[in-house]
Amino acid sequence: MRLFAAAAVAALCLAGPAMAQSVTVIHAGGLLDKPGQAAKGPSTITVRDGKVASVQSGYVDPPAGARVVDLKDQFVLPGLIDMHVHIFSDDDKMKARIEGSNRDIEDNFVIGVDNARRTLEAGFTTIRDLGSDIRSVTALRDGINNGLLAGPTIVPAGRAIAIRSGHADPSNNLNRDLTDAALAKAENVCNGADDCRRAVRSQISQGAEVIKFTATGGVNSNVAGGLGRQMFDDEMKAIVDTAHMFGRKVAAHAHGTDGIEAALRAGVDSIEHGTFGTPETDALFKKTGAWFVPTMLAPQAALVQARAGARSKNTLDKAEIAAKAAMENHRRAIASGVQIAFGTDTGVSSHGDNGKEFALMIQAGMTPAQAIKAATVDAADLLGRSETLGTLEPGKDADLIAVAKSPLSDVTELERPTFVMRRGVVHKQGGQRQPFPPAGRP
Repeated sequence: MRLFAAAAVAALCLAGPAMAQSVTVIHAGGLLDKPGQAAKGPSTITVRDGKVASVQSGYVDPPAGARVVDLKDQFVLPGLIDMHVHIFSDDDKMKARIEGSNRDIEDNFVIGVDNARRTLEAGFTTIRDLGSDIRSVTALRDGINNGLLAGPTIVPAGRAIAIRSGHADPSNNLNRDLTDAALAKAENVCNGADDCRRAVRSQISQGAEVIKFTATGGVNSNVAGGLGRQMFDDEMKAIVDTAHMFGRKVAAHAHGTDGIEAALRAGVDSIEHGTFGTPETDALFKKTGAWFVPTMLAPQAALVQARAGARSKNTLDKAEIAAKAAMENHRRAIASGVQIAFGTDTGVSSHGDNGKEFALMIQAGMTPAQAIKAATVDAADLLGRSETLGTLEPGKDADLIAVAKSPLSDVTELERPTFVMRRGVVHKQGGQRQPFPPAGRP
């Protein structure tokens, strides 16, 4: 009995410092804990075991043994959320076009690991990946969540559901042998409603947490024929109904007006790109409650690459059209009150440059406060994760960033985060990358 008591006391003694080390106290000079509401002055955020424990006014003395992070000259806000990323893609780089045929899935995974860390250090603590090999992206998601790799929380779609010859069909414009090889593995490609149900179930069975499909043509697919609709009503409805049956939300890649309308009528949860929206589609957004993810960085990046000869003539033709139309249509949608969630299509543009989308949102008519809310509160709502993400409140994930000055005055500050914490682990401080895994972790 005495031996048992002694062991218990020893265990408590050992547990004390370990428990104290799991507490971090952050002193913030300015705080936007609930985007969409007023910012606060000096504040104290206490983080315990990866969660926000409390948010208090002023600088509160820390408990004994707690780690203290001094951000008294910084402005703190929730970690940012990007709703449209391709984490394994480096299409922004010319070498990707040269090396692509030499790469295997393992090479792409290494690229994804680096992209994930750069994304996190850019202040994006959560992303929705809308088009990757499903086995790879779920492995990366789990490696990050289990503390083995540094990166954002990933909500994966797997491969986008596409019809044959449509955007996201991997066999487009390949020679005979490569076409046969691509189609042998193209479980995301479907034709007809029943086959599209099968394609959705295939991605879900491998771990997809959201479903994406390509309602229209896409800029970067090597197929002529423009950016109009590519799926029939029954195919879109089959995809949406099947995904919703399994509790998954649905994102529709859609550029052309006809595809936007059809996808909204099919019941999608978000439209990605929405290049050729109209007053009628704006009204349909509001009627259905769907979100709009504009991805304004993407057409500009694709156009620069295509003009430089890094993409096909098919892509160049479509990029010219999309880049010309996007901004004016997005201005109209924002002015009409369509609900906006932040997304970039990063992978077309460069990973780590996600924050440059904010300036484009301001050009399109949003205020800095609205743009920040779109990348926090609203994005969390679209994800269905408002209980854990989007604001800094007790019980939520300790995902937060700091910038040198208030982004409510200058939204470009969000391109330069000085501090990044995800689930209580500090990944960037003083503008510098922090060691990972953290020192002292078992």
